[in-house]
Amino acid sequence: MTIPQTLLALTGRTHAPANLRNATLIVIDAQEEYRSGVLKLPGLDAALAEITQLLKAARTLGRPIVHVKHMGIPDGLLDPRGPRGYHLPEAAPLAGETIIEKRLPNAFSGTQLHDTLQAIGNLDLIVCGFMTHSSISTTVRATKDFGYRCTVVDAACATRDLPTPDGQIISAADMHRTEIVALADNFAAVVPDARSLI
Repeated sequence: MTIPQTLLALTGRTHAPANLRNATLIVIDAQEEYRSGVLKLPGLDAALAEITQLLKAARTLGRPIVHVKHMGIPDGLLDPRGPRGYHLPEAAPLAGETIIEKRLPNAFSGTQLHDTLQAIGNLDLIVCGFMTHSSISTTVRATKDFGYRCTVVDAACATRDLPTPDGQIISAADMHRTEIVALADNFAAVVPDARSLI
């Protein structure tokens, strides 16, 4: 039986995972909605602990950090005017750290993210946050369009249970794993956890 290979391997376009010492850290949608709102994520606490480690290490090294914040529905999901839209305190931006506000899952769409990253000057990006199958996936896929080398931190991302078209449920863990595998196929290097980059 032939062992399958990723498209990155088959095309010779694999790249080594980024090193936090020469990359930009992007934290996507680390917001209260995912802790206490309708979109509460079962894996949030563990992923948030990993994000916190990445932020601490990046700050210690003086590395650039970009926080992406989803501007949701007033009085609804990720409410931009209320607590559900707030940054989670453990991952909140510090003074001087960049915040990009988005309205679509892809953090490049209709925002200044690409221009901001170009001004910073790093081609290597380290991505973490919420939700794996949505904003993480769409943003990571878009990094390839712009020529960035993207690294996703598996344990620093999480998603939720989802309904399937046939009326079943795919668990958050299975959905997360499936999306991480898909991203590793053609869009990013994947590392298991924050310790892999520190």
